[in-house]
Amino acid sequence: MRAFGLAHAHIGRQPGLRVRRRRPRPRPPHPSPTPSPAPRPPVTSLSIPRWRGRPGRGGGGTGRAMASALGPRAPLPLARLRGARALAMAPPRRFALELPGCGLAHFAVGGDAAGARLDPRVAALLGPPGRSYSLCVPEAPGGGCAARVRAARLHQRLLHQLRRDPLRRCQLRRLLCYGPGGGAGGVQRGFLLRDPGDSPDTRRALFSLLGDAPGGPRLGEFVGDARQQVWQSLWELRDGAEWRQVGPRERVLAAPEPALHPVVPDLPSSGVFPHREAARAVLEACIPFIPEAQAVLDLVDQLPEQVHKGKFPVIAFEGLDATGKTTVTQSVSDTLGAVLLKSPPACISQWRKIFDDEPTIIRRAFYSLGNYIVASEIAKESTKSPVIIDRYWHSTATYAIATEVTGGLQYLPPAHHPIYQWPRDLLRPDLVLLLTVSPKKRMQRIEGRGVERTREEAELEADSMFRQKVEVSYQRMENPACHVVDASPSREEVLQTVLGIIQNNFS
Repeated sequence: MRAFGLAHAHIGRQPGLRVRRRRPRPRPPHPSPTPSPAPRPPVTSLSIPRWRGRPGRGGGGTGRAMASALGPRAPLPLARLRGARALAMAPPRRFALELPGCGLAHFAVGGDAAGARLDPRVAALLGPPGRSYSLCVPEAPGGGCAARVRAARLHQRLLHQLRRDPLRRCQLRRLLCYGPGGGAGGVQRGFLLRDPGDSPDTRRALFSLLGDAPGGPRLGEFVGDARQQVWQSLWELRDGAEWRQVGPRERVLAAPEPALHPVVPDLPSSGVFPHREAARAVLEACIPFIPEAQAVLDLVDQLPEQVHKGKFPVIAFEGLDATGKTTVTQSVSDTLGAVLLKSPPACISQWRKIFDDEPTIIRRAFYSLGNYIVASEIAKESTKSPVIIDRYWHSTATYAIATEVTGGLQYLPPAHHPIYQWPRDLLRPDLVLLLTVSPKKRMQRIEGRGVERTREEAELEADSMFRQKVEVSYQRMENPACHVVDASPSREEVLQTVLGIIQNNFS
């Protein structure tokens, strides 16, 4: 979520509150503030750590050696993430709040509001007896790829801060801020923080947290009146000393649901990259704080611009973790005398843990470029024998879509949307087989393996909706589409089924 505004809800404190409409007039460079709140007591319970690279990663090995060879990681204190400033950017006018049960509710602020009464579910999350805050991460206008990367990292670090004491007692929900016109570049990702107990410590902790990033995060407040109407006021930190309200309060009303989920126009620049250069630009922006990004780019820059498949078939296997891909791909490659390849390839898989800890835009750029490295190996090997691939582009795309699209299945891009199309400059497989098993059987296999899982794999087990979004996105992929294979039966039965499909496609 790309802007960082903070909203604070407290309904019923000021009965009969109205906003007087004034004639348009020239606005001064800085709106006159309302009287400042009483000085807040010092906050000692919230620790704002200074990010000093990635201590403790790995345990030596290639990753540490590469970091040493390429120089120390740049420190990333919250207050010094350049480009994460509002820069006189107008706040977004519409919001999409993820509700319990994976629904989405849309509301608007100000004169462009649709006029309908606020969704009762939204009012319940904003109003008393608790108090709610919204935090959205800004992206410097015109900052390009580097600004998107900085905003994504700031968003992730703020999430980590919100999960610490004293804020960890609050409830977190995902929130999107976007303009009424939609389109790429207008979405800001963030959170709704709900404090059921309306503790003053929560507000003081947020003031302290936001005060460590001057010029970036903004603070807003939702106030209700006796008629159960909700209004928004904005706050900002003046001269690095005190928080003051700025501008008039504006009414909060329901907004119509857009035809597409607000993040969909941004997906080609935030995770589902349509070509190699889009992913390359992301890792290039990461070099100052992830030295391994340069090592990946050095390998990518050695690749030809375009590669072509040889005369032998190329078959990709996809599926969730523990659906049997490792067993099936090895058996099929042995039976066919094929070369078995994996994505990400061995030459960069040593840095996988580093990139798995990063936000979606960085993580998916790493895996996307890994696909291009694998494509070069496919081109060479397919001139001599069949090629089997354990995961390829479809995995990269489906996990990005499922992560970025909030809400339930109904909010995914519709079937045949361009986001499901194969990149135009990536070598295309002849056949893609999607292995599926029941959730119960998959859990049994995971528990029996006892291997360490990535953060996304762990999320698959904890969040059934995330898992379903990955599965549906797989099934909507096109050009090439996925051929679904039930991998629940015995190993021998699954192998025979797969071999039969291959024979039918290449006979």
